[in-house]
Amino acid sequence: MSREIDYGNLMHSAMRGLIRTVLQDISENGLPGNHHFFITFDTAHPDVEIADWLSDRYPGEMTVVMQHWFDNLTVDEEGFAVTLNFGDSPEPLYIPYDAIRTFVDPSVEFGLRFESADEEIEGLSAVAEAEDELEDEEAPVPEKKDADVVSLDSFRK
Repeated sequence: MSREIDYGNLMHSAMRGLIRTVLQDISENGLPGNHHFFITFDTAHPDVEIADWLSDRYPGEMTVVMQHWFDNLTVDEEGFAVTLNFGDSPEPLYIPYDAIRTFVDPSVEFGLRFESADEEIEGLSAVAEAEDELEDEEAPVPEKKDADVVSLDSFRK
């Protein structure tokens, strides 16, 4: 039986841990400076908790912004809860880390993107195809030239 290291899942776990750490700090100390977040998540994820009108309006995914006004941010091992303002209507949300597709802090040009296994396989297939195409093409062989001999005497003072 051979065992392999699942780098994809390990990376996703580390990235989700980073989000958890950042949100925990924000819940305790508030947003510093110009930091703010755009968080896109899968609204159909079974553990997402949002108002019915939001899931009807955003049946596949939704991006929320945590910037000027948010309340009741609580962070746990599986996800986070926050109350956000939608057209002067505060709405509580619960977003598990597994539902997050992107996490971006544009104030410092930082972003994370979670790809599904299918997207990763497609990306790897595209890389493999590109490598195959490069291998199929013969690299041009540069013409051989006689070496130029330069006397250093002309540069001496």
